[in-house]
Amino acid sequence: MHFSQELADRFMRYVRIDTEADPNSSSFPSSEKQKDLGRLLTQELLEMGASDVEMDPWGYVFATIPSNSTNQNLPTICFCSHMDTAPDCSGKDVKPILHRTWNGSPITLPDDTTQVITVENQPYLNGKIGQDVITASGLTLLGADDKAGVTIIMELAKYLLTHPEIPHGKIRILFTPDEEIGRGVEQLDMDKLGADYGYTLDGGPLGEVEDETFSADAMTFTFTGVSAHPGYAKGKMQHAIKMASDFVAALPSDRWSPETTSHREGFVHPTAISGSLESATVSIILRDHITAKLTEYADQLVTLANEVLSSYPGARMAHERVEQYRNMKEILTDCPFVTDYVVEAMEKAGITSKRSIIRGGTDGSRLSFMGLPCPNIFTGEMAIHSRQEYVVVQDMQAAVNTLIELVQRWEKHS
Repeated sequence: MHFSQELADRFMRYVRIDTEADPNSSSFPSSEKQKDLGRLLTQELLEMGASDVEMDPWGYVFATIPSNSTNQNLPTICFCSHMDTAPDCSGKDVKPILHRTWNGSPITLPDDTTQVITVENQPYLNGKIGQDVITASGLTLLGADDKAGVTIIMELAKYLLTHPEIPHGKIRILFTPDEEIGRGVEQLDMDKLGADYGYTLDGGPLGEVEDETFSADAMTFTFTGVSAHPGYAKGKMQHAIKMASDFVAALPSDRWSPETTSHREGFVHPTAISGSLESATVSIILRDHITAKLTEYADQLVTLANEVLSSYPGARMAHERVEQYRNMKEILTDCPFVTDYVVEAMEKAGITSKRSIIRGGTDGSRLSFMGLPCPNIFTGEMAIHSRQEYVVVQDMQAAVNTLIELVQRWEKHS
């Protein structure tokens, strides 16, 4: 597939803008700097000639590519990507590097030479020799997650607006903040979006389309101990930190965890522990592709916490469970054509498709349950949330080509 300098330049322009989300913020978006990219995208969409271009007060960017079809009854299709980057690794002062016609040799990142990308630690690159790879410089993540998706949608918009001979219905573009901290559609006005079906562009390897995610809950366990002066504590003190520590230590080490599961296996995962002698809290996330299993996991955790508590007479435990998102497959089962059209589009574009599951969630998980069935399409983003993150330019171009074919599939079938 040919090299696109314009696509590469667009992507590198976007990743230089710091949009790191802040999980400790109560504002929305969690960091105002996410709007810096939103403003640029708004300006570029206006310059392209898109309609209804707007960034709302919450930081959502909307735009329309009007229908050019003679069929007036076509559904409105939304393409969505998120603008923020993960707080797991710094997104400040990203310096993208384009490795043209990569020859397969190790890529040593110049600002930290201990960061070396090879086909051994990144096997996906085995099939990419001779193609064009973009990395960061070694001190930050790259931001391909999900600025690759943003770039692909922007390239689609430009192509359709300059090629009116491509038939399509009304297309809505949506760029969201705060996806990385699970709040991406928290303030989204679905009436303003006004779409019938959607696709997130936030997947990885070339050809993958994902229509199944985890279902997810969060639980908080609070242990309340009995305080006493440490010099006179014998037979009196019940230490809440020790209860919380015993609880975490009692979790299985050979199963039921992210580091011991794969494919369709679910897990529970402690994400934070804090406290003092009198009160300590453990935060845990629950994940499984079968929603009903989350209740099984929650019940097992409560049983485990009570077993720990039995060794601490006079102590107490309280727990809370909060729904986070649900498996999009529960919605997409009723409209399988939404995913089928992607597979058809890939075949038309000469791409081998692969249906995959996500061991996580996307904005599409929640959008699907908000009335917008929304599978996820590949972008080429790889090694995400790390300093070795990279993307192959030809993968992004393949995604653009897929979307060009996809909008025509919708126009043809509807």
